[in-house]
Amino acid sequence: MTTPSTQRTPSAPDVLAPARLGPVTLRNRVIKSATFEGKAPGALVSDELIDFHVAVAEGGVGMTTVAYCAVAPEGRTELNQIYWRPEALPGLRKLTDAVHKTGAKVSAQIGHAGPVANAASTKMTALAPTRMFGPQAMAFTRAADEDDIQRIITAHADAAWYAHEVGFDAVEVHFGHNYLVSSFLNPALNRRTDSWGGSLENRARFARLIAEAIRKRVGNKIAVLAKVNMEDGVEGGFTVSESISFAKMLEADGHLDALELTGGSSLKNPMYLFRGDVPLEQMADSQGPLLGLGMRIFGRLLFKSYPYERTYFLEQARQFRAALHMPLILLGGITDAAAMDTAMSEGFEFVAMGRALLREPDLINKIVADRSTQSKCTHCNRCVPTIFSGTHCPLIAEEAQAAAR
Repeated sequence: MTTPSTQRTPSAPDVLAPARLGPVTLRNRVIKSATFEGKAPGALVSDELIDFHVAVAEGGVGMTTVAYCAVAPEGRTELNQIYWRPEALPGLRKLTDAVHKTGAKVSAQIGHAGPVANAASTKMTALAPTRMFGPQAMAFTRAADEDDIQRIITAHADAAWYAHEVGFDAVEVHFGHNYLVSSFLNPALNRRTDSWGGSLENRARFARLIAEAIRKRVGNKIAVLAKVNMEDGVEGGFTVSESISFAKMLEADGHLDALELTGGSSLKNPMYLFRGDVPLEQMADSQGPLLGLGMRIFGRLLFKSYPYERTYFLEQARQFRAALHMPLILLGGITDAAAMDTAMSEGFEFVAMGRALLREPDLINKIVADRSTQSKCTHCNRCVPTIFSGTHCPLIAEEAQAAAR
């Protein structure tokens, strides 16, 4: 178990001081990570979605990340998820304006869900590198053809330009969690024999061309980040060794301002990312009858249990820090100033927080006021199944009810 230091190394930057991210200056080095909000009925911005991001922005983060904005309609994980199109732009502009009034910056996570998409919800066939069974829709995906690949590359560039036009300060390209690009990188999911499969160089082409297309479209008008799996956490999947080689390719290409280091597979090992308790009953209750029954029977096979540890991705991330010069964002088990200071002393430029900010949107303001502040997040992961009804921390309501008694 990694124990963060309680004091900042004098030479390390102050995580709570302003910092430059590509062409953007953030008021501090804390980024609200992309956690699907479940607040976009009709695949459009709602007042609830705006309130969600304004709360964490007012709560002190340097930048909040809107998740997840698909680059194509079939790239949504489910029906009520924003995808880039003219009808979505006014709401997104309203959101960015509201966040900017707080002094925070705002990023849009863009990507294509690929095999993670629930085709039963979107009513559109999910794409993957090669045909495979999609457990979300209980149906087979379609192997992406050359036209699909080129269309999706262009769609990422279009999405980034849309994001710039409606006021986003950055885009975070989703290269992780076995979404489409990540599934191309995964040798167990990508069994292609053409120039998009086989060697790592071939499997990495899709991601590299997307990053290049985005940078060509937006230039230096906004920051461009990518969320990258350090490893998939599944047998035969993307490994740390291959991921470091991939990250070196991205660095050499020079199209990205930073990498956010993550891990796990939304298809086969989602708890690898979250760590902590596995609320299987609540997860099953959030699904339909058939999927819920299957989850109760087979859920322990899919949702493996990983004990929560502070800075739980640090050991892997150190290998990336040693191999790369570009800015890196550390996430995973960062809930207090001590963990943030550890990230800074280890050479990471930014930190990302997710569940702790669901529990306390104003946690950063609390830490600014008192650096010994400890998060109230218990890592119970009961927030995870709420993504289907509006992502939130159930403990907040329970705490309020207890106080009212």
